[in-house]
Amino acid sequence: MGLESFIASRIIKNDAANGKSPKRATKPIIQIAVGGIAVGVAVMVLSISVLTGFQNEIREKVIGFGSHIQVTSFDNSGGAIQIHPVSKNQDFYPHIDTLDEVKSIHVFARKAGILKADGEISGVVFKGLGEDFNPDFFKRNLKEGNVPVFRDSARSDSVLISRHIADKMRLNVEDKFLIYFVQNNKPRPRRFFVAGIYQTGLQGFDNLIVPGHIGHVQSINGWDDDLVSGFEINLSDYKYLESMDRLIYENIPYEMKSETIVEQHPDIFGWLELQDMNVIVILILIILVSGINMTSALLVMILERTRMIGILKTLGAQNANVRKVFLFVAAYLIAKGLLWGNVLGIGLVLIQKYFKPAKLPEESYYLAYVPVNINFADLFFLNVGTLVLCTAILIIPSFVVARISPVKAIRFD
Repeated sequence: MGLESFIASRIIKNDAANGKSPKRATKPIIQIAVGGIAVGVAVMVLSISVLTGFQNEIREKVIGFGSHIQVTSFDNSGGAIQIHPVSKNQDFYPHIDTLDEVKSIHVFARKAGILKADGEISGVVFKGLGEDFNPDFFKRNLKEGNVPVFRDSARSDSVLISRHIADKMRLNVEDKFLIYFVQNNKPRPRRFFVAGIYQTGLQGFDNLIVPGHIGHVQSINGWDDDLVSGFEINLSDYKYLESMDRLIYENIPYEMKSETIVEQHPDIFGWLELQDMNVIVILILIILVSGINMTSALLVMILERTRMIGILKTLGAQNANVRKVFLFVAAYLIAKGLLWGNVLGIGLVLIQKYFKPAKLPEESYYLAYVPVNINFADLFFLNVGTLVLCTAILIIPSFVVARISPVKAIRFD
């Protein structure tokens, strides 16, 4: 194999020194093949970066509203919005956050209501939160005002509302409004104060969720201070979702259940999983096209070096040895295409990441711009896989070498 690689390196150096292929007409064909691989790799890098970026952004937004895992009562007689209360005095709370996989845990309480302001009404879900709530998600998506701090010692009337609700109800920061709750078939109005306005782009959540102090839900429902709708657990990484869900389920009381964010919103996560199939199809098609381009280039290289093949065979080289020479040259050209493809693809990803020139209609895609994510492990496997598959595709056309007669090849012009 050492001799074959040496001959291949001499061919590559000779072409580089001359600045062209032995036959001028073949140079554009090889350049087109290398260029095709470069463009294909750039498209694959962009596809994977956009896919993972899109999935991460949407996933993080949904998790921001509902956490990775939610622990609630098995009794759902109150429906998905108004859950049967449970005591927050549990063995796992708050000690479960000592696990490396768990980032935080907090209590919550939900109650449906009707928001009224300036003669307009809108159905909302008031989500009561306490002192243990981590406000980072709403801080990242805050457009105006501030994220209120909820203290267990004092009930706050400050709430967050979404940009959609603020525009619809003509509300601004520091404005006051009413939310009418119903308890025992009687209206229970509460006056609130707009502390901040957020916008995530997830209309299904933005149109409904009003975060506020948990004490309001407890008071309206007639609950004691230790009663809540449930617990929301945020993990340090999404990859721990299934394993931690099993662990939590095994360590909570029998009258409680745990649900992952995927189980709570199967439509959104099912839609995200469909994107994987789209990208897989794109990758397969691009690799096939790149392989076909390199097949053409390999046949051209074999044709233009027919005399060299004849001389090698005359000197005792076997067909397999000669095939390896051209496969080494082809692998070099593929690697060259991969290099330029990565430079182009990663460059475009970095431009989008820092300058965001590519925009999206937020009402359709939940995002105002095309999100990207660079994962070097994905890029490594993408490049290695492309190199291996394209080189493997070239094994079949390399058998053309066996059909070349040494005598005719030496006389070939």
